[in-house]
Amino acid sequence: MRIAVSAQGDSLESPTSPVFGRCTSYVFVDSETMSFEAAPNPAMSQGGGAGIQAAQFVVNRGAQVVLTGNLGPNAFDVFAAAGVARYLVPEGTVRQAVETFKAGHLEPMDGANVVAHARMGGGRGRGPLRGMGWGGQAGPPPEPVPQKKEAELVSLRESLRSLRQQLAETMTRIEQLEREE
Repeated sequence: MRIAVSAQGDSLESPTSPVFGRCTSYVFVDSETMSFEAAPNPAMSQGGGAGIQAAQFVVNRGAQVVLTGNLGPNAFDVFAAAGVARYLVPEGTVRQAVETFKAGHLEPMDGANVVAHARMGGGRGRGPLRGMGWGGQAGPPPEPVPQKKEAELVSLRESLRSLRQQLAETMTRIEQLEREE
């Protein structure tokens, strides 16, 4: 079985990460042989949607199980749609997390354990655009990644929700600025 562990390093002895979408790396472990490969988290520095992009990355790398500290609703939905099991991992090393999972002592996540984040940038703005950077620019859209149809639908729906929220906040801010003139 291929297990993905959110980590703060690139080995079995690295500490597990208490966060999923913005951890520094993922360690993919074969539960039978304990052979592993580490990959840097490509979504770690994303302005928004890090959880979704990170979850898609892990799904596309063939993980069947995810061991992590905190998992937001967007990433949780991607994993649920892709049939990836999710388990809450305590502090410790990647090796300890996998061994604890194999022993059947980890708690499965039946839902997200943190709230959704609406961070859309560097957090430099003021008022309703707070967190969206100057002018709400979130950068170019990420390159599409091949994925299962269900996971892609979840991702696209979340992107649409986020864009609608960003548009509403931007329109509100424009109206405020126009009234101040």
